Amino acid sequence: MRTNNKILLLALLVLSLVSCNKKEDTKEDSSLEPLAYTLYTDNSELFVEFKPLVVGQTSKFAAHFTVLGENFKALTEANVTVSLVVGNEGIRNSADKPSSPGIFRLALMPKMAGKGTLIFDIKTKDFTDKIIIKDVTVYPNEKVALEQQPKHSDGGDISYLKEQAWKIDFANKAITKQEFHDVIKTSGQILAAPGDEMIVTAKASGVVLFSGKNTFVGTTVNNGNTLFTIAGGDITESNIDAAVKEAKANYMKTKADYERSKLLVADKIVSEKEHQQVKLQFENAQTAYNTVAKNYTSKGQNVLSPMSGYVKNVLVTEGQFVQSGTPLATISKNRNLIVQANVSQNYFNRLSSITSANFKTPQSDIVYNTKNLNGRIISYGKSASANAPFIPVTFEIDNQGQLISGSVVEVYLKSSSIPDALVVPVSALIEEQGTFYVYVQTEGESFQKREVKLGASDGQEVQLLSGIQENERVVTKGAYQIKLATASGTMPAHGHEH
Repeated sequence: MRTNNKILLLALLVLSLVSCNKKEDTKEDSSLEPLAYTLYTDNSELFVEFKPLVVGQTSKFAAHFTVLGENFKALTEANVTVSLVVGNEGIRNSADKPSSPGIFRLALMPKMAGKGTLIFDIKTKDFTDKIIIKDVTVYPNEKVALEQQPKHSDGGDISYLKEQAWKIDFANKAITKQEFHDVIKTSGQILAAPGDEMIVTAKASGVVLFSGKNTFVGTTVNNGNTLFTIAGGDITESNIDAAVKEAKANYMKTKADYERSKLLVADKIVSEKEHQQVKLQFENAQTAYNTVAKNYTSKGQNVLSPMSGYVKNVLVTEGQFVQSGTPLATISKNRNLIVQANVSQNYFNRLSSITSANFKTPQSDIVYNTKNLNGRIISYGKSASANAPFIPVTFEIDNQGQLISGSVVEVYLKSSSIPDALVVPVSALIEEQGTFYVYVQTEGESFQKREVKLGASDGQEVQLLSGIQENERVVTKGAYQIKLATASGTMPAHGHEH
């Protein structure tokens, strides 16, 4: 009898455990799906996930705060308060630091059912923000919440977590309509502006001697600095030393003749005509001597820099014999430059509408704008020839130190206006076998890959003709990293465990 009782008790215990497990399974199956909201201010982005609000139940919030800027980064120091207002009653909860960089853990237990408002107050050392989520439902019980819960569908979106985005150079932008310009893409060259560059020439024949550090390419020089010395050496012809001595001897002789002639003409011994002839010979000899002796020392004739700037190039080698007038070096101020674009004749009728241009060198991704460099269009060609089939369009710009004359550039000439254009930075584009895509952020951690058709491009931005709607947020930095994460097959599941 006792044995039967034991068996009966054991059966009841097993049945009870199975029943409990079924209840737990049922409870697990009926768990509420989290809600997610993504909102922006001028300073920050809030992406928050939490279970639907139910009276008497604690809802935990994972509030992800991103500081906006050139690169989006996690908010690491702040005081965050979440408040729920339903009717005239409100509750709140605060966190004075994140549980991990960018993520603030908060919790609320609603006391009243109905439509409410969630308010997030953020205080940092740099800014304060208030982010409001309106018309949030507070359910009277979990059963009602489950009955009214919408079916979850991710629509094939790509998940890329905030924790991943915060570790890379990441940013997105709401695309709005703006004025753009039709663009003529061509090639061109950066040239020295007139008067901004001078060639230093030899003033006499002789052997070139360099003057130390001032003769290195790229060296900064001041007006009057010695660049070279022209020495006579052992040269028998066109010897500067011999030329100076000869010019000096001729000068001294004609000077003595002139002094004597002044006395003789006063005593009427020589005629005024003869005196003027002697005077002319003296003045010519004086001019010749002063010219050849200018900047002359015992080492030879010094060649000076005609202006302040830098040594752009050196055209001779040390010890080389040069004739008078031979170019020795080029000195450049490098303050003003010319950007000359070579335009096909097909665009001739559009040249008069060109007002500015973007340009970049093949060695750099930096895109310069002529307006930002105080640039102005100087002229554009009115004709072309068989020897010069392209029409030049010329801009003068200020050089801010990064540009060098002689560089070849890609030029984007801006012509007629395109109103209400949807434009994204070139960095947002992903190319795959000639087709272009962008990543659109649909939620805080959800993205869609969209094929887009391109219009005009000025090197910095490109017009989108299709694939994007106004106010959608397009990833402008980090799109390639999202692509790599997608291709690797290691994309994390969407959502956070709370």
